[in-house]
Amino acid sequence: MSGFPRFIKCALAVLALHLLLACASGPPVQEMSDARQAIAAVEGADSSDRAAQLLTQARALLQSAEAKLRRAAFNGAKADAVEARRKAIEALQELEAKERSD
Repeated sequence: MSGFPRFIKCALAVLALHLLLACASGPPVQEMSDARQAIAAVEGADSSDRAAQLLTQARALLQSAEAKLRRAAFNGAKADAVEARRKAIEALQELEAKERSD
């Protein structure tokens, strides 16, 4: 790129940065869906106290993610949705362990 004028190099760098930021800061659609599905898998099951506690935490995190999504705080919404999914999966694992021990 040494043959390009400096302003073109700068313009390309700015364009690349904008594209990168646009991709990184979009709504966390997949993460929200994953969290909802994981929570739904736990709901309605006969759960232990620990699984119920994890499910409550997952629901609270999903509500937080939804609130952040409404404010367009996409990075925070994504983090909360990922954590909600993790908590719901942990609750599922707790349920599976309970079933094995019964």
